[in-house]
Amino acid sequence: MASASVTADPAPAPAPALPEGYTLRPGYPPIPAYLHLRAAAGLTPKTAAQAKPVAQHSWYGCYITFSNPSNTDNNNEGTADKEEEIVAMGRIIGDGGWYFHIADMAVLPTHQRKGLGDAVLKDLLRHIKEHAPQDGTGAYVTLFADGPGRKLYAKNGFVEALPSGQLGMMLPMGWEGR
Repeated sequence: MASASVTADPAPAPAPALPEGYTLRPGYPPIPAYLHLRAAAGLTPKTAAQAKPVAQHSWYGCYITFSNPSNTDNNNEGTADKEEEIVAMGRIIGDGGWYFHIADMAVLPTHQRKGLGDAVLKDLLRHIKEHAPQDGTGAYVTLFADGPGRKLYAKNGFVEALPSGQLGMMLPMGWEGR
C-alpha cells in the first residue's frame, strides 16, 4: 500500500489539462460503464450488485469522457452530433476527516498514455486538499498500487508504506463462506 500526506496549498490547484476531446467530470460513471472500465483496465471484475453502492458510499469521484464527432446531421448545416464515451475514472473512499483511500483508478487501454490517469489522480488529490479539515495534521491518503500504476503514483508523491512499517493486508475473495 502506498500512502501520502496532503496539506493545504495557499490556492486551489487548477484543473489538470487534458488533450482535446476529453472532459473531466465530478461524480461516478453509470454502473455499466463502471463495470466495463474496471474489466477493460485489468481490475478485478465486479457485479452490478457490487457496483450499485459505489456512488452513494464514496466520498468523491470523477471520470473522464471522450467526445468523437459522429456523422454530420442530415440538415446540411454541417453540425455534428457528439458521442461521449467514458474512458477513465477514480474515486475516494473515506471518512471525510483524516482517512482517504483512492480506489478504482482505471483508464481504457485505447486511451492510456495520454495523461488521463494523472488528471484523475490530481483531481482526487485536489478535492482532498480543498475539502478535508485543515487542522494542521494533514490527511492520510492511501491506495493499493498495481505494477502499471506505480510510476504514476510515485510521480504524484506517493511512497511505499512498507519501509515505514505498514504492510497492506486483505482478506481473500470468498472469505465470507469460511
